Amino acid sequence: MKKTTLTGLVAGIVITAASLSPVMAQAPKVEDPLMKIYRATPPRINDLIHTKLDVRFDYKKRYLYGKEWVTLKPHFYPTDTLRLDAKGMDIKNISVVKNGKNIPLKYKYQDSLSLAIQLDKVYHNNENYTIYIDYTSKPNQLHVKGSAAINDAKGLYFINPDGTEKDKPTQIWTQGETESSSCWFPTIDQPQQKTTDEIVMTVPAKYVTLSNGRLASQKVNGDGTRTDTWKMELPHSPYLFMMAVGDFKIFHDKWRNKPVDYYLEPKYAPYAKQIFGMTPELIEFYSKTLGVDYPWNKYAQIVVRDYVSGAMENTSATLHGVYVQATPRELLDANYDAGRSTIAHELFHQWFGDLVTTESWSNTTVNESFADFSEMLWAEYKYGQDEADAHSYTAMVNYLANPVNKTKNLVRFHYVDKEDVFDLVTYQKGGRILNMLRNYLGKDAFYKGLNIYLKTNAFKAGEAQQLRLALEEASGRDLNWFFNQWYYGQGNPALTISYKWDDAAKKETVYLQQTQEGNVFILPMAIDIYAGGKKVRHNIWMNNKADTLTFASAVKPDLVNVDGNKVLLAEKKDSKTLDEYVFQYFNAPLYLDRFEAIDHATPEQGSTGAQKVMIAALKDKYYGLRIKAIRGLNMANDDVRNAAQPILISLAQTDDNTLVRAAAIGVLGKLKAAGMMSLFKESLKSQSYAVQGSALNAISLQEPVQAFELAKGFEKDNKGNLTQAMVHIYATSGSGAQWPFVYKQYQDAGIQVKFNMIKEFAAMTAKMDKPEYVMQGIDALKDFGVKYKVYGIAPVVIGLLNDVKTQRTKMNDTTSANAADDAIKAINTK
Repeated sequence: MKKTTLTGLVAGIVITAASLSPVMAQAPKVEDPLMKIYRATPPRINDLIHTKLDVRFDYKKRYLYGKEWVTLKPHFYPTDTLRLDAKGMDIKNISVVKNGKNIPLKYKYQDSLSLAIQLDKVYHNNENYTIYIDYTSKPNQLHVKGSAAINDAKGLYFINPDGTEKDKPTQIWTQGETESSSCWFPTIDQPQQKTTDEIVMTVPAKYVTLSNGRLASQKVNGDGTRTDTWKMELPHSPYLFMMAVGDFKIFHDKWRNKPVDYYLEPKYAPYAKQIFGMTPELIEFYSKTLGVDYPWNKYAQIVVRDYVSGAMENTSATLHGVYVQATPRELLDANYDAGRSTIAHELFHQWFGDLVTTESWSNTTVNESFADFSEMLWAEYKYGQDEADAHSYTAMVNYLANPVNKTKNLVRFHYVDKEDVFDLVTYQKGGRILNMLRNYLGKDAFYKGLNIYLKTNAFKAGEAQQLRLALEEASGRDLNWFFNQWYYGQGNPALTISYKWDDAAKKETVYLQQTQEGNVFILPMAIDIYAGGKKVRHNIWMNNKADTLTFASAVKPDLVNVDGNKVLLAEKKDSKTLDEYVFQYFNAPLYLDRFEAIDHATPEQGSTGAQKVMIAALKDKYYGLRIKAIRGLNMANDDVRNAAQPILISLAQTDDNTLVRAAAIGVLGKLKAAGMMSLFKESLKSQSYAVQGSALNAISLQEPVQAFELAKGFEKDNKGNLTQAMVHIYATSGSGAQWPFVYKQYQDAGIQVKFNMIKEFAAMTAKMDKPEYVMQGIDALKDFGVKYKVYGIAPVVIGLLNDVKTQRTKMNDTTSANAADDAIKAINTK
């Protein structure tokens, strides 16, 4: 699963846990007693073998009417009982199937959560038995807890079932992770369980269906319905079962001889190849890298409305939220993190998570850390080392942003709720740990170890220790030290680095000190010494809290580059001088080498060296560093401005990356320099929404009245930065006439864009003349604060609602002021 987070899905992320809320950035003061419970792998009394479901849907009631035949056998010990998870259902009949007949069984339905079934006899582990269950699933009547990763957990979702919501399709889809499949069919809802399946769906004939495996048959009924039968003939876990029903157009692709299909809303179907077309190449790349061919008989990807997370790796049928669905114009502005990384992430799960599945949620790392790592792996292959390193660095920064993350083990046997393990430790930290392990072992040994792990545990469950054993078998190296500190320990090193050159002795001394509390980490690393026009690499081990390393050099080094591969998961405080960072930018090869140099040059632009870095970085080979340099320019400095302005003009007009062009226009707009208006107006003709948005903002800084009129011309076709620019202009200069547009754009926006707009949206809400507009705005702010409270957004929204309350009080509008106060109370209490 790829989480929906403020730091995971959208290009240009600016929100982090630490920056939003002091509540999120502090360690818990009181230990929850639930944290003292050891979360053992559940005992296996019975094993699933085959699950057959026959389901139909009541759109009006939001019910699923199901019949199930589940075949099981005792795992080892004889038993005459069976426990199945079944949440919030009406159970009409439970029988054992004998000689084609259903023989009723006694059972207890405990707390509407699990079925305790008394079997008809004692069964042994060489005997299969089949249970028949007639039931009704009522997902909308369930009250279940979600998490930061999965904001709802009722398993089965009816989207606009009555067709009353304008411009929203009618759909049904399921979400099984972690244990929500048992909301729509009784099962042993544990990841270590594996079962083949057959799902028979009777649906309105006008709709398309999708499920795991192959579409075995379709039968048109006489009542306007159609019955589709899907069969998955290889075993997989219950949480990976899926169904989807709705008006989708299917684009048929293929990998080798296997179908690869893309299910999209009809208006996006023409762009299926642009959205998902890299999938066959991805499958081939992963198959060759792992030495294990894609294991399932097809791969499908479907995009649904109102999805409760980012995406989900259901076996052979990944389900995506709408963030991945885009027009060619939107895709012009889409960097790797805007959808492509998630497509890669979910596909890698088909091996790590689906073929081999975590045996318990404590070991979720063997699912999610690998999928997170795969995002970097694909970026490295397809888009280059800089893209991979940028993606990896962003992930590390997001993990480091919240100190609470340092209190959690990667393999986590203690947690309050199983949903809690789907966090920045399991994903971002885990992915970086795998990258360090690949660097330490070398790529060939690392991938051979993954091959052994997959082949040894195929169609079964695995844990981190099995991964360790496979990597040890491949490499011949003991890895207990690595797994103990990174998998079964918590935190990360905080590394302070300083240097001393002894000219008489011709020796460079490097002082390394770990300043973190708690564990001392063993850190193999590369140290690169640049001297006399050459680079010499030293591979060293830091084994202690503080280490002193001495290297001979004929001349004083121009640069000592600790962690030359830039793979350490660590907070680093380096005492390099600005001159050394300048040298680093022009001579050290990696993304992070150049990133660090730009970082240190940005506040020092009064110096010639820093200016050289900033101007050179405007033409850096990686677009992300060009943008970083553009945004970091000190245009108040005459030397910087005179050198940068002609380059910015060129970038604004000709750079092959639209986000670079937009960033350049943004800086030029703030200059308010004469002669720029023609460039801005020409940029309004771009196909890129990002470029158009920057150009409109630039015009508004010089000619706000003209920008206001120009904005009206884009009301029928606007997305992303262009929409945000229009909202900014309307919020600043508009009136009630512009409110319907602003309100709709805000309501339709995703979580990140909503946050980007929220300050101006609140300001516009506060000044509206029509009370109904004010109430609309207050309700929208309240809903946002409540829905995403888990992300720490509440303090930001409450502050803005207080501003609205103050403004409406000044306007003698006590009704709206009271409504704002009620909204604040609602956020605080829900």
